[in-house]
Amino acid sequence: MAGTWQPEEAGLKEICGLLEQQISPSSHKSQIWQQLQHYSNFPDFNNYLAFILARAQGKPVEVRQAAGLLLKNNLKTAFQSMPPTNQEYIKAELLPCLGSTDRQIRSTSGTIISVIVQIGGIFVWPQLLHTIVKCLDSNDLIHMEGAMDALSKICEDIPQVLDAESPGSSERPIDIFLPRLLQLFQSPNATLRKLALGSVNQYIMLMPPVLYMSMDAYLQGLFVLANDPSSEVRKLVCSAFVQLIEVHPSFLEPHFNNVIEYMLQVNKDPDDEVSLEACEFWSSYCEAPLPPDNIRPFLPRLIPVLLSNMAYADDDESLLDAEEDGSLPDRDQDLKPRFHSSRFHGPDDAEDDDDDIVNVWNLRKCSAAALDIISNVFGDEILPALMSFVQSKLSLSDDASWKEREAAVLALGAIAEGCINGLYPHLSQIVAFLIPLLDDKFPLIRSISCWTLSRFSKFIVQGVDHREGHERFEKVLTGLLRRILDDNKRVQEAACSAFATLEEEAADLLSPCLEIILQHLMCAFGKYQRRNLRIVYDAISTLADAVGGELNQPKYLEILMPPLIAKWQQLSNSDKDLFPLLECFTSIAQALGSGFSQFSQPVFQRCLDIIQTQQLAKVDPVSAGAQFDKEFVVCSLDLLSGLTEGLGSGIESLVSQSNLRDLLLQCCMDDASDIRQSAFALLGDLARVCPIHLRPRLPEFLDVAAKQLNTPKLKETISVANNACWAIGELAIKVNQEISPVVMTVISSLVPILQHAEGLNKSLIENSAITLGRLASVCPELVSPHMEHFMQSWCIALATIRDDIEKEDAFRGLCAMVKANPSGALSSLVFLCRAIASWHEIRNKDLHNEVSQVLVGYKQMLKNGAWEQCMSALEPPVKERLSKYKV
Repeated sequence: MAGTWQPEEAGLKEICGLLEQQISPSSHKSQIWQQLQHYSNFPDFNNYLAFILARAQGKPVEVRQAAGLLLKNNLKTAFQSMPPTNQEYIKAELLPCLGSTDRQIRSTSGTIISVIVQIGGIFVWPQLLHTIVKCLDSNDLIHMEGAMDALSKICEDIPQVLDAESPGSSERPIDIFLPRLLQLFQSPNATLRKLALGSVNQYIMLMPPVLYMSMDAYLQGLFVLANDPSSEVRKLVCSAFVQLIEVHPSFLEPHFNNVIEYMLQVNKDPDDEVSLEACEFWSSYCEAPLPPDNIRPFLPRLIPVLLSNMAYADDDESLLDAEEDGSLPDRDQDLKPRFHSSRFHGPDDAEDDDDDIVNVWNLRKCSAAALDIISNVFGDEILPALMSFVQSKLSLSDDASWKEREAAVLALGAIAEGCINGLYPHLSQIVAFLIPLLDDKFPLIRSISCWTLSRFSKFIVQGVDHREGHERFEKVLTGLLRRILDDNKRVQEAACSAFATLEEEAADLLSPCLEIILQHLMCAFGKYQRRNLRIVYDAISTLADAVGGELNQPKYLEILMPPLIAKWQQLSNSDKDLFPLLECFTSIAQALGSGFSQFSQPVFQRCLDIIQTQQLAKVDPVSAGAQFDKEFVVCSLDLLSGLTEGLGSGIESLVSQSNLRDLLLQCCMDDASDIRQSAFALLGDLARVCPIHLRPRLPEFLDVAAKQLNTPKLKETISVANNACWAIGELAIKVNQEISPVVMTVISSLVPILQHAEGLNKSLIENSAITLGRLASVCPELVSPHMEHFMQSWCIALATIRDDIEKEDAFRGLCAMVKANPSGALSSLVFLCRAIASWHEIRNKDLHNEVSQVLVGYKQMLKNGAWEQCMSALEPPVKERLSKYKV
């Protein structure tokens, strides 16, 4: 029986003594920890801990709680392998603790109970459900609170276990608990109201049948709790409405006016956490498929609430950060983790998130985000209510009202996208008003003015053709450059990010100002601390992408390169500050082209050294002298791609004297998908300019690339497949017949991708279609016998590709196949015609003639009105476009 276990007095005393030492501030933690670990090896050690938690009445509550927390951590790993008698003993000791007079003991027990349910499920512990129900029905406050605490933890951590059918019955535990939870909404005890409401809210997403059926009672309960004296309860009411709007808006439809009215009230709640939760409602409403009309009448009252909540709160931590001097070094915790995204061949599907600068979510940011979304839904309608508020705040000039002025500038930035039409006639005045704010005495006004100006980049760049617009562009440019050299870190960060946004819009318009831009950026490079340095690298990369080859002039390189090279030499191969520098060099190498060759040898060699060190670190960190971090490999591969793209065949001398080929093959076989993704991008880039150096291991490269296309986890590694597919195509057109051994393996992987295109990204479909065509152009005799299996889905894909050199290659393959096996395309002739009609113009004369021959050939081949029948199935614009091919 579980009840027969008894602790030994000596063991009990010793473990209690250790726990007392563990919680005393002066103890040697590591020694005590080792002794406790030693005890963990005894099979009944966890029984002792359960006994101390549940029964050691004479011991301080802190010791009993420490025993409970240690028990919880042990059970996570040891519960399942424990003898069943010990499991039963621990479970039996925990249940009475729900009625302990001490709240800490109740709470610790609730946590352990939730862990056990997480591991073993609920149905193997029927006593637990009986005990919780019994406690909830007892009307004894202590027992009710203890049971509710445990139940709420189960609902929070593993809500689905209560929503599963009991073995041998159609009843689910939630069916028993939900009526009791709804009943507790009316409890005079605030803790019970909070725990009950929080528990029910966990089921909005799952929506079990019992909640669906009790929706009226739940909503009535929410309306009753809406003005609860406890701010934690009010916050949960808001959270419930936000979740319902996101998941089941239809339930709220009859009550929309009341809910919106309520949300408007609590958006001004004295408790910031309540108003933050209420503020989430507006974004959720606008993003749900709901008619905007419900919110429209409330806008004149809502906009001022959002605007006043956009001012900095007095306790906002940004206010403290804003005072920080730019010459103070960053602490390690100031450095956010950074993510490098591996190289990708094809149209990017990713969106940039360019918005707010600091990461803590609060009422100010939530209000600004809501205003942004509302402005995108309602557009210029909101301007009358908004602009009078903004103008009145901006006209304040005393120091005390700087936060209101700052919020007004933030508001202009937030509506820059949604209200652009209504703002357009006033934009020259708005920008003229913002420029002097770049020199405001308050650093947070300087930083927000940088951001808001960047939101109007398109307008600022569009006007450069006339004198006034050109002067405006120059003023914004020089204003942002001044702020880049601000002494305040927050302003530096905002200015650099804003400048990068302006660079993207302005592109080659920056060429005449390159010298002054580079002087400022390199001055910042020398001045900034570690965190903001990353943003300077980003601004330099964006500049290189924007002006391209313009940068390749000695006077610019003398400003740009020496500081970067000095930094490059100063950082070790295992220093993470190398990542943004590697990325920056990638952009510079691509922009300078052959101009980078004077810097290329040491950069190339270092990338190889880093990859080698990391490959060693993976198996033997000690002799590598570094911990493995895949990001070093990915950034180095991407920089080698940038070098290859920039130097073209000029990279050949570097590749020929190196072991890059063998290192690259290893990377193509790595476990980490982002390393493979970058490795195949580099393989394709090298295939373009120096395939001869890949030849000795060509069969292995092709084999491993083909494997990426034929994987059950294709959707998870789609970017790897995309790059591998592209690389195979690049290799095919360079090595010709040498590719024949893998042609059929690759084709058999490409065809299913084209046939099941839905749900795969556009780029993979395009690359698959192009590679299939390239293989066909090299080995038509191997591919053409199988044409009819893939012709239709292939032509559909070809029709979506924009005119370029890769599309020409694919159509050469198409023509070669039709020549070899004309009947293979007969059943897909309509699709073939549409694919040909997708060209605006085939610039290559030879290919144009080949395509003409294909169409003329089919016209002659199809007798007795069959050709006319095919033509009649085509849309008029398609027929129109085919006419230039003489059919």
